[in-house]
Amino acid sequence: MARFIVVGNEKGGAGKSTVAMHVAIALARLGYRVGVIDLDVRQRTLTRYLENRQACVANHGVDLPIPKFHDFPQADGDGLESVDDMDDRRLALAVEAIESDSDYVLIDCPGSHTRLSYGAHALADTLVTPMNDSFVDFDLLARADGETNRILGPSVYSEMVWDARKLRARAGRPPADWIVVRNRLGVQQMINRRKVNDALVELSKRIGFRLAPGFSERVTFRELFPRGLTLLDLQDVGNRRFSISMVAARQELRDLITSLNLPGVEVSF
Repeated sequence: MARFIVVGNEKGGAGKSTVAMHVAIALARLGYRVGVIDLDVRQRTLTRYLENRQACVANHGVDLPIPKFHDFPQADGDGLESVDDMDDRRLALAVEAIESDSDYVLIDCPGSHTRLSYGAHALADTLVTPMNDSFVDFDLLARADGETNRILGPSVYSEMVWDARKLRARAGRPPADWIVVRNRLGVQQMINRRKVNDALVELSKRIGFRLAPGFSERVTFRELFPRGLTLLDLQDVGNRRFSISMVAARQELRDLITSLNLPGVEVSF
């Protein structure tokens, strides 16, 4: 059976699609069959990223791995009683179309709460939650006292993950491995970073997730998107010189893939 990796967070701008694309291409380059489902049916950022990649291959004649992906399927509404039922069927059709010939299925969720996103979270064997390194993003995981930063209780996204975990348990599936990725880290504001880290460490023990390193805020990532490239593709398209920033970013990607602790995956890039 394919293993499902779900990249989700109910807030936009956390770098979900960048993380999803790099994880998908890293696994493909390690020899795994990878399928991709983009549940952000409005913005379609990951789909556009992969379409840009197809164009790069066609225009420049380079051989780059491209995960299997397609537009999110429509569904016949006969016999369905609600929009939620329709979304459940659409997700089931997408999974059916891609699961059988994939070792890993990567699902990128929108930055909002939707029925599709909830269903994907229930499918997750590995749940990856990128978040900006700030208490604005932390607030989606837990409510904190403004004066002391003491955690008062879980917030909306954590509650949704908990509900999805219960649904998964009722289906007889093992618990998801939930990983919170501190993403788009800046080099400044070290005091704030330490406070956020301390709060996350405490919260991880209470609601059951692991912390993993993500990507620093770099111009490189914004430049890769329109070409459909990742950090692992640059040599293949003629970039033989790497800046210190690119070398550091590749190491961040290695650390992220290692931290996911996917069965049988050994990082060799």
